[in-house]
Amino acid sequence: MMGNARKKIIVLGATGSIGSSCMDIARRFPDRFAVVGLSAHTDRNGLSALASEFSVSRPVLSGFQGQDALLEMIRDTEADIVVNGIAGASGLMPSRVALESGKDLALANKETIVMAGPLIQKLAAEKGRKLLPVDSEHSAVFNLIHAFGKESISEIILTASGGPFRTWDSARIAKATREDALKHPTWSMGSKITIDSASMANKGLEVIEACRLFDVPPDRVKVVVHPQSLVHSLVRTTDGVLYAQISKPDMRHPILSALTWPEYVANHLEPLSLESLCEMRFEPPRYADFPLLGLAYRAAGLGGLYTVAYNAANEVAVAAFLDGAIPFTALAATTAKVLERDWARECGTFEEILEADALARDAASDAIKEANA
Repeated sequence: MMGNARKKIIVLGATGSIGSSCMDIARRFPDRFAVVGLSAHTDRNGLSALASEFSVSRPVLSGFQGQDALLEMIRDTEADIVVNGIAGASGLMPSRVALESGKDLALANKETIVMAGPLIQKLAAEKGRKLLPVDSEHSAVFNLIHAFGKESISEIILTASGGPFRTWDSARIAKATREDALKHPTWSMGSKITIDSASMANKGLEVIEACRLFDVPPDRVKVVVHPQSLVHSLVRTTDGVLYAQISKPDMRHPILSALTWPEYVANHLEPLSLESLCEMRFEPPRYADFPLLGLAYRAAGLGGLYTVAYNAANEVAVAAFLDGAIPFTALAATTAKVLERDWARECGTFEEILEADALARDAASDAIKEANA
């Protein structure tokens, strides 16, 4: 890092799982990082405590103050990098404004790339800003591609924990409750992403994200189930050899990597010891039992606005499932129904993406009503 200047950070979704890990890093590296902006959705007490601790004068509670207040804070706050830990499609416009206002973007909000990857990448290039993935899988691939060079990579392999239903048969999965789906075996995350992990929609979103971020077709992105969550992803080089990134399942690793890129910084995180008993298993995903993964590949291959529709339909379905309005199997059924519509048109603007997102949400709500009629 040049001189003694601290990197100024805005953390969006500061009280969530990504945000909490980011705040821990800021505490551990006070000489490197200065937190200058904070947001949360509805956790007033949590946000207030963080704002007080880090002397942030203008924290934004977007669930009450609205998105305009959030976007204004991003624009008006002098910062080097924005960590976007917002869940869902509502993270798209903050990503856009972060880049537009000349800040680097550390991105944990995968929906930004799923919905608007080409536009976001074009914007980052135009502004000369860095787009740094924070998902553990994409952070791993990003670092591996940097190590070997993109022209040397023939295949990207994303690992999936398999979620809480990895060993369940299809009959048992069909009866899965909200409580069952919220019990993730290896990661502690918010409810939306935990349900997505149970249905493997999360891995589907990550397949789409990998295609967009690394500019590869869907047939060059594979998924393998790895219950221990120690290997965060792999690449296969053109000579057929696999290379992996391996660490304990701790989101502070990819967050710190994004915040310090291109440096590799000595840190406080416990290293994975291979001398202790350490098992790593790999198995193929069960596409028939987790159809949202296959639907994501289909959306990625079709292009246009299909990935926008996939994400929107799944978000609506997850909210309905969490409310007890639909069974677990209806997550995929609802999304499949929405993808039957024509989403082939290419989008040229963020506004067109938001319009398609709204249409897909309406279509998903209609599909749920029809199924429940």
